Amino acid sequence: MSTGFHALHHADRPLLLPNAWDFASAAALAAAGFDAIGTTSLGVAAANGLPDAAGLARDETVALAKRLVRLPCPVTVDIEAGFSADPQQVADLVSELADIGVAGINMEDGRGARLADPTTQVALIHAVKRRAPEIFLNARADTYWLGVDATVPATLDRARRYLDAGADGIFVPGLVREEDIAAVTAALPVPVNVLHQPALGLNRLADLGVRRVSTGSLLFRAALHATVATALAVREGAPLPAGIPGYAEVDALSRQIDSSNRLRS
Repeated sequence: MSTGFHALHHADRPLLLPNAWDFASAAALAAAGFDAIGTTSLGVAAANGLPDAAGLARDETVALAKRLVRLPCPVTVDIEAGFSADPQQVADLVSELADIGVAGINMEDGRGARLADPTTQVALIHAVKRRAPEIFLNARADTYWLGVDATVPATLDRARRYLDAGADGIFVPGLVREEDIAAVTAALPVPVNVLHQPALGLNRLADLGVRRVSTGSLLFRAALHATVATALAVREGAPLPAGIPGYAEVDALSRQIDSSNRLRS
């Protein structure tokens, strides 16, 4: 499935990658027809009572990945910064994910409020690709996300080092100006990933050279908002939001996938 996931980055339109935080959210997105599903590190961490980007959600991330590979579409997993500073431990993690059927990973170079030394990040990427060459490694450059070295030249310098180490794509969250997006995509020979921008639709991002658009934590945050809004409506006797799925519809998500998997086997 990893080969098919690579190909999705070279279709006529950018790959729109919705990011899930548990099996039900991922299964619902797959049922809605999305070509691939990603995970959101914020959603996975917060849903388990953990802070994001602190390297604490390794077990939860792996456990979720083992559930998501039941889906009928490729899955890519956000592994924060790899949950370790040891290249071999990060490579072990990614090799495990590849073995269970994960098609791709996101790996960030942010370390809290600072950026990793690019040499350190290169060592992680190189170790991962040596152990799991088939996996699509989306190397995240957090220059714009953290507001540190947030310039096109500094971002490209990191990106090129990561590509030389074996990265398959570059993700620059926080990149929002059209001229910056166009400059980055024009300079890099691999798919460039950005976060969804309300002011820039998929067609415009395609014109700018973007090949992958992620929703990041947006869907998780929207679900939290809808949860509280619905509970408040119940408390206040207000109308419920439209479109809430029924019990049987949600219960069928896992039953249908399990049935399909048994038929394939």
